[in-house]
Amino acid sequence: MGALSLSPSLKTRLFFLLFLHVCHCSRLRISGGEVTPLIPQISPSGAPLPLFPLPSPSPLSPFTNTTIPKLSGLCTLNFTAAKSLMHMTSVDCYSVFAPYLANVICCPQLEATLAILVGQSSKSTNLLALNSTIAQYCLFDIEQILASQGAASGLKEICSVHPVNLTEASCPVKEVLEFENLVESPKLLRACKRIDPVRECCDPICQNAISEAAMKIALKSSDVLKQQLVKTDHSSRIYDCKSIVIRWLASKLDPVQAKDNLRVLFNCDINKSCPLLFPDLEPVVKSCNHGITNETTCCESMLSYVSHLQKQSFITNLQAMDCASSLGRKLRKFNITKNVYSLCRISLKDFSLQATGSQESGCLLPSLPSDATFDQFSGISFLCDLNDNIPAPWPSSLLIPTSPCNKTINIPALPAATSSQSGLCDERFNLFTFSLFLAFLMIIW
Repeated sequence: MGALSLSPSLKTRLFFLLFLHVCHCSRLRISGGEVTPLIPQISPSGAPLPLFPLPSPSPLSPFTNTTIPKLSGLCTLNFTAAKSLMHMTSVDCYSVFAPYLANVICCPQLEATLAILVGQSSKSTNLLALNSTIAQYCLFDIEQILASQGAASGLKEICSVHPVNLTEASCPVKEVLEFENLVESPKLLRACKRIDPVRECCDPICQNAISEAAMKIALKSSDVLKQQLVKTDHSSRIYDCKSIVIRWLASKLDPVQAKDNLRVLFNCDINKSCPLLFPDLEPVVKSCNHGITNETTCCESMLSYVSHLQKQSFITNLQAMDCASSLGRKLRKFNITKNVYSLCRISLKDFSLQATGSQESGCLLPSLPSDATFDQFSGISFLCDLNDNIPAPWPSSLLIPTSPCNKTINIPALPAATSSQSGLCDERFNLFTFSLFLAFLMIIW
């Protein structure tokens, strides 16, 4: 029998969905409108009830990919001092997962890593930015080091990172002493040394301090430029100066604390908007318009539409809220006013990447910053809020979007469990099942 011929992209997607299907041990099953107790429901307070996890499969050999990177030798950054940080980034950006975790885990971690590397180097160079030539060498070396530890090749493209991201770009200040003379550095450090990961996004103490400092160093120019900057608060110069401020903060904290703080700040922006691209709504409009005369046809069209969203990426709880709200407002603009989410039993998990394309196997990532993890038994895994079976909220207005700081649904940031054991299928997707598919892949390849 001849080998089955598949395109490389189809093979990759099939492989990815297959291992997610096997790893996803416990699924939510809906029958007759009732949820089976396999996964506990959300309590009225929104706090997750304890899980009763299934035992994890027998451990297999670690799945690692470590090679010796070929470096330029011309980068001035101290990679040895950031060894653990680089390793964590390589895990967060693991080759198979990187495109699907880019928005929530991989790229924020990579962005934090770049800021910390440059910030820590300023202790010896007195500079909070690299020149353009050194930046090219350093970005090349960073990508080589991460790839040698298993990260995806082409992270620059996945995360849209360029050498200019390591320079001062358009910001007029890059020297540490000049920065500290222009900015109230003790006040800035007090605001950002300890960040509350829950409150910061809605009560932006550190973010406001960063914006204030960025404005001050951006205004170091002529009076004409000052007037222009005051009129355009979101100018590229202020944005570039925020990077300088963040690197200075990273230089004043140890790398672990700096990483945690920066990930909190980045997550505040991540959770503000839906990262999904919405296809043409015409098929749904045709089936669900005019008062939804045929509910079966409407739901079939709606579920088919949502299935296209499920192929894009993993998203957080709060992103799913915004995605549901955004799609709902689009539908309302086409005079679809009935709650089709409730009618068709669409939940928040239906907006995230699915294990098998069905409604009952989605994975929502925590709304608070999280990382993928590696251990010698289960390999690489990441946390999913499988407790979180919240119905997608239907917007009551065309104009007012759902705000993470003014939400009526309390979404748990992390799922609770009765055991702290890592790698449990109820809580994590992991890579130890890769070897189970090797024989199958040899056939289809």
